[in-house]
Amino acid sequence: MNNQTETGQIETKIRQLAKEKNAIILAHNYEPPEIQEIADLCGDSLELSIQASKTSADIIVFCGVLFMAETAYILSPEKTVLLPNPDAGCPMADMVDPIALTARKKELGNIPVITYVNSSAAVKAVSDICCTSANVIRVTNAIEADEILMTPDRNLAQYAAANTHKKIHLWEGYCPFHNNLRPQDVAAAKAAHPKALFIAHPECPPEILELADSIESTSGMIRFAGESDRDQFILGTETGLIYPISKAHPNKRFFPASDKMYCLDMKKITLAHVLDSLENLTGEIKVPEDIRIAALGSVQKMIDIG
Repeated sequence: MNNQTETGQIETKIRQLAKEKNAIILAHNYEPPEIQEIADLCGDSLELSIQASKTSADIIVFCGVLFMAETAYILSPEKTVLLPNPDAGCPMADMVDPIALTARKKELGNIPVITYVNSSAAVKAVSDICCTSANVIRVTNAIEADEILMTPDRNLAQYAAANTHKKIHLWEGYCPFHNNLRPQDVAAAKAAHPKALFIAHPECPPEILELADSIESTSGMIRFAGESDRDQFILGTETGLIYPISKAHPNKRFFPASDKMYCLDMKKITLAHVLDSLENLTGEIKVPEDIRIAALGSVQKMIDIG
């Protein structure tokens, strides 16, 4: 049996099991192409959790990383939430913990804490409100206080600070892949593709954002490319986005700002993991109820802002 035949058989089994068990399969935009192809929904992490919560599915199979599956459970505790490979984590989310965050907030006089959704449920639970890369400016401006602590991504916080009059205290966290993009990488990509617009993710450092024609979340990049009259784009984000954005806009061309922007954690889930997860309900993710309720408050406040 060749690999293509075996892959096809696994895909068929996954679809059959998902139907039998009333499961919905979610895949983040950075997941491998074969995982995105088997998914019912692809997109940014929070939008996937929100969409899944509105379905009648009994099981959510989240092909992403741990904090994404936790968020799905926070919004849908009545559903079974599965992370096909529990080893899929997020280095940036691991750069903050609830004890350190609580202590830092106290040091700063208990100013409001805005926490990026790329964080653990426990950290969300001790935060005042959450944000995404798409709505961080809107959330920041909605807070009545003039002084804010933002965690865990210092680059996202600096992006927000550049677009508000509020004083924002940074947490020294970052995405290792977005943070390592350098101006010389962007210059090389622009030299190789002189007709392309450069779109950067706000997890990139300030000096990278200054070079961008537009600053967008992953779903924002897909939308921007569709609305633009240009047909070539350099993407300052994880290379996995090349697949869904090319699929969405097949008549346009997309290039990575750097091949170094490759997240191993986002590539840990395989079709075999998804199949095992559905067959045996492996990788179930739960959040203790007291933490879930507190975290839900922070997430819901953000959702209410819009």
